[in-house]
Amino acid sequence: MKLRKCIAILLCITVIIGFCACSKGQTGKNEQQLKWWQNTIVYEAYPSSFKDTDGNGYGDIPGITSELDYLASLGVGAIWITPIFASPMKDNGYDVADYYSINPLYGTMEDVETLIEEADKRNIKIVMDLVFNHTSDESEWFKESSSDRNNDKNDWYIWADAREDGSAPNNWRGIFGGSAWTWCEARQQYYLHTFADFQPDLNWENPDVRNSLFDIANFWIDKGVGGFRVDAVTYIKKPDLMIDGVADGTDGLSGIHNMTANTEGILDFLHEFKEKVQDGTDIFVVGEANGVPNEQLEDWCGENGVFDMIFSFDLVNIQFVNGEYWYKTRDFKLSEFKKIIHVFQQGTDDVWVPLFFENHDQPRSINHFLPDCTDKINGAKALATLLMTLRGTPFIYQGEEIGMTNVNRDTIEEYNDISSHNQYKMALENGLDREEALQCVRDYSRDNARSPMQWDMTANSGFTRGRAWLAVADNYLAVNVGSEDNDPNSVLNWYRQLSELRKEHPALIDGSFNELREDSEELFMYIRENKKEKILVVINFTGKQVDFIPDNPGSTELLISSYGDDSGDILRPYEARCYRQQY
Repeated sequence: MKLRKCIAILLCITVIIGFCACSKGQTGKNEQQLKWWQNTIVYEAYPSSFKDTDGNGYGDIPGITSELDYLASLGVGAIWITPIFASPMKDNGYDVADYYSINPLYGTMEDVETLIEEADKRNIKIVMDLVFNHTSDESEWFKESSSDRNNDKNDWYIWADAREDGSAPNNWRGIFGGSAWTWCEARQQYYLHTFADFQPDLNWENPDVRNSLFDIANFWIDKGVGGFRVDAVTYIKKPDLMIDGVADGTDGLSGIHNMTANTEGILDFLHEFKEKVQDGTDIFVVGEANGVPNEQLEDWCGENGVFDMIFSFDLVNIQFVNGEYWYKTRDFKLSEFKKIIHVFQQGTDDVWVPLFFENHDQPRSINHFLPDCTDKINGAKALATLLMTLRGTPFIYQGEEIGMTNVNRDTIEEYNDISSHNQYKMALENGLDREEALQCVRDYSRDNARSPMQWDMTANSGFTRGRAWLAVADNYLAVNVGSEDNDPNSVLNWYRQLSELRKEHPALIDGSFNELREDSEELFMYIRENKKEKILVVINFTGKQVDFIPDNPGSTELLISSYGDDSGDILRPYEARCYRQQY
């Protein structure tokens, strides 16, 4: 381990020296040299749905390897792969049974090693997903811990006695619905699960648990991975007094998120993770950190923080009155959307942020953020422009780059996602009729993002020659890689143009952010500026034409337009443009 870290330090020093030789820095507080993960684009691959090479209906590791050249064409420098560990797959891999073994649905350890090796040839790093808040109830750890109260892993999970009446220790509701506690007959105790009952929470207070998890992370670093995304990390620390919360639903339960997210003392655990895993390497670590307030960002991902960046969910939860319930939504204005982005762009100079509109848990961004009547191609290009020109590291979710949309199933039985069924049930319990409850699922189901990647116009859109584990979206004949690859006006090629634009104009990577016309309900407009250049980005977020003349137009050069031409002082519906401005 020490040898590995020493080698990594030397490599890191070499990379930094090389980068310093060809870069003169940034504007303002950002003048420090950027690291590799700040200069690249990350692509999230959901293995079950990316590409199937063996015909079993599930995507696999060789499928990702087979499309590395395609991903390289997008300028991707890292691929985040959602869990591929051995799992009973009750929650699509987020219920891990063995962190050292590969799920046979996806392939073998040799397949993973080949992927890492082939990706490295293309200067692409592989980023693994660490599910460290909980395991599967089929994990050998849990089997031993739940067998009785006298074993070596007795306190590896969170156990508690029943109340006097035999009921659960408190009234917490799991994120997937129902009590967050499940009775274990063998131990005559309840165990805690933030998510489903088959996902028991690990006890991070136990140093043996922490060290075992750190060993797992180091195992994968030794395999050659370039980083980690840490799942549900804000829940790993539980409060000392696990008391009842205020009931917030008809079931008399209180959402566990508000009771446990970001509990004081969590950073001590994560500093230990950083010391024993990340220090001395050039990997990057991004945490799924729902519940961290903006004023604590520096503690999490500042200069002395625990991670390199964290995912915040303020933007993707903008429509929810309460982020837990899909049936409680509201309309929002463009100015509200911009304000959330503004906070992370201009108000966080000392931290680096991941940029994302989609992931495996979110609906498709075209449906999520834009009106139903939006032209899907132009709307996708508008969002792509925002994603690729803001300050931070862009995370593209598979299919986002071709403009994939929500799937819209006809019945609840057609949805695979466990949370969709629980949300449907909660909606019915809170007074919605069946069609209203189903529409909530259509709008926000995780199946929207998990439907198979659309590669071409053949059966199953080229995803599999077998029977797909989840049905392909109905629009695959129009929206697919093959059809868009050679179309210069496609969403796919717009992403490629934006990727090239980032390379050609470093201000889009290292430049400061200065928003213009903040109160506009039509335009999202800002300047990215470093010591060498100023790039003006303007996006029309309406379905109508908008008059627009840049300040000092004589010193402004149009670099790129999502319509492919210059219409002068008129911005067409959802048109995005980037200009270079003279000092």
